Amino acid sequence: MRDHTPNFKMQELSDESKQLVRDTVTQLLEKLSGDGQLTSDARLEFWVEIPGVKHARGTFRGGCLMPDSYLCLSDWFKAGTTGIEPSDEYSGTENPLEVAWNDLLDELYYQIEIFTTLVSVNQGITVELWAGTRNRPECEWLYAVDKKIELV
Repeated sequence: MRDHTPNFKMQELSDESKQLVRDTVTQLLEKLSGDGQLTSDARLEFWVEIPGVKHARGTFRGGCLMPDSYLCLSDWFKAGTTGIEPSDEYSGTENPLEVAWNDLLDELYYQIEIFTTLVSVNQGITVELWAGTRNRPECEWLYAVDKKIELV
């Protein structure tokens, strides 16, 4: 049996990049929940662009832009609230909201790091983040907030 796992070295995001991602995701989720759009179908999607690395944007059937990855927000936060509250899975922890945030961000950092393994420095790498809900199966956004940031 052959191992088809790519041979790459993970590069951890800098503390400054992590803080920038954290601040951006916080803004997006505060807007999402404040507008009453933190539903059970709400997702956080992202796209990573690396200077000099060709990375064509794929599409789903019907022309929907395919993200590099996405996270279902209801895995960490309660749906249907106008504030950001931790999901019931975190009810037994000491600081449920803080633990939920940390778990979400750890997963997001890890996924972004997977896409940045092709370079040795994060300068010039941009991450576009969307939070919202898509229509199924057509995939157009029913509601979305987004922001593009440059890692440091």
